[in-house]
Amino acid sequence: MYGNFAKYYDALIKDVDYRERTDYIRGLFKEFGREPTLLLDLACGTGGFSNEFAARGVSVIGVDISEEMLAVAQEKSRERGTDVLYLCQPAQSLDLYGTVDGAVCLLDSLNHITDFGELCEVFIKVSLFLEKGALFIFDLNTVYKHESVLADNTFVIEEGDVYCVWQNYYSKDERITDIVLDFFEKENGVYIRSGEAFSERAYTDGEIAAAAEKSGLKIEAVYGDMTRTAPKADESRAVFVLRKV
Repeated sequence: MYGNFAKYYDALIKDVDYRERTDYIRGLFKEFGREPTLLLDLACGTGGFSNEFAARGVSVIGVDISEEMLAVAQEKSRERGTDVLYLCQPAQSLDLYGTVDGAVCLLDSLNHITDFGELCEVFIKVSLFLEKGALFIFDLNTVYKHESVLADNTFVIEEGDVYCVWQNYYSKDERITDIVLDFFEKENGVYIRSGEAFSERAYTDGEIAAAAEKSGLKIEAVYGDMTRTAPKADESRAVFVLRKV
């Protein structure tokens, strides 16, 4: 997962304001009465959120399945002087040294787990290492986004000397979008091609509620992206606040 993509990931999602989103997530932790001192950043990718939380004085454990993404994250930590512990693990096999008092999984990372049973395993693992009363905050791309935005569309992204052709293939019955990325990077006047392929599944609120119940987590709130209000019908991303009971 995310081998070649790691090289281009930050450039292609540069519209994501990690600082603003980190402040938003921290605000949710505060409002629900459990600000973390030791935070799990699950599927941390290139460490955007791990480093923002660490820069704010929070101890962070960043976990990701991709060695390539973690290598970028570690370089960011060296540049910023942040002390983040990075572990290369699948989310379904999460194994920490002890408990944490907060967890996040952001930028639709959980959508990449396309089997509902495996999603339940992730929730169970997070719950296992989460202190009682602590919060697990995550976001998901919505069914609406998969059906009406991603769908069977193709996008072309240009950033500097890199072109990305992003193609989606959506199965409405399974609510799964297969995503194929082709990268073209200019080197010495010649474009070098590489690629990446992965899938996302759109989960219903009922499925998330079932996964939470199986794992001893209680849903405290569901918000629209970067809001404190319920998701709208055309919401592309929903934010979930769960508590370990």
